[in-house]
Amino acid sequence: MCPEPFDKRRTAPVEGHTGVADVLILRALGLGDFLTAVPAYRGLRQAFPDAAITLAAPAALEPLTGLTGAIDRLLPVNGLGELAAMSKRAVMSEQPDVAVNLHGAGPESIRDLLAAGARRLITHRHPQYPSIAGPTWSEEVHEVERWTRLLNAEGLPADPAVLQLAQPAQKPVATDAVIVHPGASAEARRWPVARYAEVARRLAADGHLVVITGSARERTRCLAVAGSAQLSPDCVLAGALDLAGLAAVVAAARLVISGDTGIAHLASAYQTPSVVLFGPTSPRRWGPPADGPFTVIWRGVTGDPHSRWVHPALLEIGSDEVLAAAEVRLGVRGPQSAMHRISS
Repeated sequence: MCPEPFDKRRTAPVEGHTGVADVLILRALGLGDFLTAVPAYRGLRQAFPDAAITLAAPAALEPLTGLTGAIDRLLPVNGLGELAAMSKRAVMSEQPDVAVNLHGAGPESIRDLLAAGARRLITHRHPQYPSIAGPTWSEEVHEVERWTRLLNAEGLPADPAVLQLAQPAQKPVATDAVIVHPGASAEARRWPVARYAEVARRLAADGHLVVITGSARERTRCLAVAGSAQLSPDCVLAGALDLAGLAAVVAAARLVISGDTGIAHLASAYQTPSVVLFGPTSPRRWGPPADGPFTVIWRGVTGDPHSRWVHPALLEIGSDEVLAAAEVRLGVRGPQSAMHRISS
């Protein structure tokens, strides 16, 4: 069972960090980015248990914020520049006591948070802002540790191991499923449709309940996987779930098969076994915890994760290799019962 997230009523302020009423966090990025920062959110909650903590991030993430046990409110922000514009229009009612840059190295993210008028800014050091102290940015560090180290440097303890989310309140539309997630935000990280389909077809033939997930924009791709795998379109959940619904399905799943994208981090958050295919990005920077029920397949080659073309190293991974890894993970929980179905 997934541990409950921090309860701010059970924490005490970190010594020397009292008197903070409002904390603003900037991380206006996607699902995977949101989830890799969960330990940092919790570190801030532990440091400032009585503060109102606001996350500036895309509105689609709102269903997950309460599952962290650390965030009180989401301020809808879709990218850099919007926070500064809100400040100029006086959209933000309060100037935060502490602003935390979990978005990037700067300078744009630093500029946005300075515009918010915080009394204290926690960020990495940037040469365009020499008067603002902070640790040096390093590319060669895991994304989870990057942000916990930032807080640790400020005297705020944060544990990179506390990645778990609370269980969603809603009932999953499918239980004990094998989730096949063929999408990713960039073509460089999208394993071919035909290979996902082959894995899905063979797992379904072995008696596993296979569902295919993705965003509304990825529904065509997901339907193509289902069609090639000779599966019913009813197994395609792409576009039918918000993030809370997706979280519920992942939490109740037997296995997640995906590329290097947000759902892989959701599997980590619920300790759901996964097989994750890495291409241009090293799992040493974005991979799941090494001690969990997760299998990473990577050829050891890095490249541009935002390229318009599938990375060659990702194309070296074959369907048989992924299927073998999936079968090993599925063996941990035993054979599936025929009673499991997709809810209408």
